[in-house]
Amino acid sequence: MSDIEDIEVRGGQGQVLDPETYRDSIGTMEQSGKRKWVFPRKPKGKYTNYRNIVSYLLLIIYFTLPFIKINGNPLLMFNVIDREFFIFGQPFYPQDFFILTLGAIASLIFIIVFTIAFGRIFCGWICPQTIFMESIFRKIEYMIEGDRNKQMKLDRQEWNSEKIWKRSLKWTIYVIISLIITHFMFMYIVGYEEVFKIVGEGPFAHPTNFIVMILLTAAFYFVFAWFREQVCTLVCPYGRLQGVLIDKDTINVFYDFKRGENRAKWRKGEDRKAAGKGDCIDCHQCVVVCPTGIDIRDGQQLECINCTACIDACDEVMEKVGLPKGLIRYASENEIEKETQFKFTGRMKGFSIFLLFLVGFLGYLLYSRGEMEAKFIKPAGSTFFVRDGKITNTYNYTFLNKTNEKKIVTIKVIDPAHGEITYSASSKIQVDRDKISKGTINISFPENDMKLSKQNITIGVYDMKGKLIDSYQTYFEGPFKLQF
Repeated sequence: MSDIEDIEVRGGQGQVLDPETYRDSIGTMEQSGKRKWVFPRKPKGKYTNYRNIVSYLLLIIYFTLPFIKINGNPLLMFNVIDREFFIFGQPFYPQDFFILTLGAIASLIFIIVFTIAFGRIFCGWICPQTIFMESIFRKIEYMIEGDRNKQMKLDRQEWNSEKIWKRSLKWTIYVIISLIITHFMFMYIVGYEEVFKIVGEGPFAHPTNFIVMILLTAAFYFVFAWFREQVCTLVCPYGRLQGVLIDKDTINVFYDFKRGENRAKWRKGEDRKAAGKGDCIDCHQCVVVCPTGIDIRDGQQLECINCTACIDACDEVMEKVGLPKGLIRYASENEIEKETQFKFTGRMKGFSIFLLFLVGFLGYLLYSRGEMEAKFIKPAGSTFFVRDGKITNTYNYTFLNKTNEKKIVTIKVIDPAHGEITYSASSKIQVDRDKISKGTINISFPENDMKLSKQNITIGVYDMKGKLIDSYQTYFEGPFKLQF
């Protein structure tokens, strides 16, 4: 391409297309509103290599996390059905829902703040839709049907033997991969042991699970085989949210219009600056690689997922024609308009600090929750009894051990401190890790010390070292006394 005299835009059959017609031909919608299929060219370049590394690492994490356990607990599991939740091996329960809620709110704020500072990097680099589409399904399509031009040719041709077997092979592999993804998603819900058990026992033993599995597999297949970029452009709310979050200092993939315009075809040996031409040679390579079918030169668009394919394509062309790279690059709108070098501004530093604060806050929520949750509830319909000058109340206790180790605890009355406890069994109560222990105790106070018919008391739960693990406030009943 270093000897290029002209760069022409050609269709699948090699005919020269008008630039405007060409842009329409790869858009996702016709003027009538009918969808047009996007055939992106296989991207290559520095950013593509980086994204591939990130994608493969995330895929490895996705497919290995269900098998990792910490102290016998899953690293991550969200069993909504049985209300079992594990995060980093630590069990969480419905009683901890407020922590998960605060964590979800903090995560949402994290996404918003991150978008304000750094744009839609999440969409192009981390989003599961992008990872699965570009790193698995699209690559399979390239291997079976070829690159852009071959795919377009195959799409136009009649349903002959070549088209039938290529499409059948692709769709079959898509179904298998969708099924695998669904099974692993189930592992995050019920654990890999339960999934293997259900699969081993067959669909007739678990018809409901089987139907749900088929429906989710069909949903994955539909998304990645047909719906594709429309998830980003029509369904995903994040694309619309970012439209109100970004500003002129937000980092995004931008086309340097001040340097690129006026765009014109490449002519070897021409002084483009003297001719009033910009560095954009109107080759449309940034357009043909776009997985959402947009022209980045038209400005910031909500369909842009910041996948960097256009950056690599443009840099490759610039290098071949001897022009500086970076015509399309990560930049802010102010950087393009004011022609200044990128700086990590005070605004971005502030946002980064705030992001770190949010991460620390989430870590604190996970670390600071109690080791055990204790409750002391009076049995329904029970009352007090008086014997040997003491008033006695009965309580049912429930201990939930939230740690990964066995706990041996004892009970004491904290306030008033002179209460006596009688156990139905041993005074040393064993609570296994991630288990609930229940039992009954009697609490007694001298009759002369009880001034009210119902007064508050606080009961503490202590470990064998005398450390207070949890406390619970309840009430103690006694005989009614008239006060004069």
